[in-house]
Amino acid sequence: MKPDRSKWQDATAYDYMSSLAVEDLAWECLRRNAGYQKDFGRHVRSESSQEDSEAAIARRWGLRFRGPSEPQRA
Repeated sequence: MKPDRSKWQDATAYDYMSSLAVEDLAWECLRRNAGYQKDFGRHVRSESSQEDSEAAIARRWGLRFRGPSEPQRA
């Protein structure tokens, strides 16, 4: 699913960002990063163990992945 880019110049579309916790703001920025998107795409398609792949992404991007019982963000 592609993001809706029709309102990218509408400042009110970003009002929610002023109330985000620091980790949520970081996620909003990171998920738009083309390099991160490529790395995550490789992770999803990877045939290596999920733990190895997650560890590599975590080292590169400074992340900690949530446990499997928590919902993933898109």
